[in-house]
Amino acid sequence: MSLSVWQLVLVALLFILLFGRGRIPALMGDLAQGIKSFKRGISEDESQDSQAVEKTSDETLEKKSSTL
Repeated sequence: MSLSVWQLVLVALLFILLFGRGRIPALMGDLAQGIKSFKRGISEDESQDSQAVEKTSDETLEKKSSTL
């Protein structure tokens, strides 16, 4: 069962009536800002994880070299 064109038009019309024409761009801007913030947070976590791995590997190498 797929959506027909009339059902999509009805959903779009209800969306516009509920949120208004002026508010939709603001909602989309907030959504875009949230996505950017999420991506930034993910990249920061990945960089912190890679730094932690590098630090741990450096400490392990130092311990091994000091025991020799």
